[in-house]
Amino acid sequence: VKVKIPFGNKYLDAVFSVPEKKSTYGVILTHGAGGDMNFPHLVSLAACLASHGVLCLRFTCKGLNIAYRAKAFKSVVEYLKLSDDYKLSGVFLAGRSMGSRAAASAIRQLSQEEEDDDDFIQGLVCLSYPLHRPKLQSKLRDEDLLFIRCPVLFVSGSADEMCEKQLLEGVASKMKAPKRICWIDKANHGMAVKGRTTDDVMEEINAQVFSWLRENIELKHK
Repeated sequence: VKVKIPFGNKYLDAVFSVPEKKSTYGVILTHGAGGDMNFPHLVSLAACLASHGVLCLRFTCKGLNIAYRAKAFKSVVEYLKLSDDYKLSGVFLAGRSMGSRAAASAIRQLSQEEEDDDDFIQGLVCLSYPLHRPKLQSKLRDEDLLFIRCPVLFVSGSADEMCEKQLLEGVASKMKAPKRICWIDKANHGMAVKGRTTDDVMEEINAQVFSWLRENIELKHK
């Protein structure tokens, strides 16, 4: 289902992947610095989640300014929260590369703004989180991650030139949030692995994301 989401004086293009049965939880998903919501990995993940009963809303927000992207993410959260068509108990924010930084920033801002601390935001999924620029490991983009309290899943390639394995594990050990890192063996920042098809790698990523979501949704119900 295609929708246009109000954002300031313009609109963000977005697409709902809707499960057959009514969904109580959803995932909001966005792209990295290049491309848009039709990036193949996002389309594949959205289809996988919807087929397992999780509503997925993916949106496009062009712009390389992280504050702008985070603001857009907050508009989408607000839109979904107030939606009459899809009444959800909670959402997980997810993004690829720069999109995951925007998601982390949006969660931090929302948690600082919500005085009553409602728990609409259930968690964060970071696909290829860009922890540092290539070859610039001294400057880590970890400030939002250290602030977040909701569960976080990282899915990163073990050969990601923007997320060195030891550095992400170091940041994770300092995080206050419950977290899990899923390493895709020999994958680079674009999740390409020599000798494996894109579909094969995407299936592994999708399975990891869905099983983590399911665990976190079940924990809520206990």
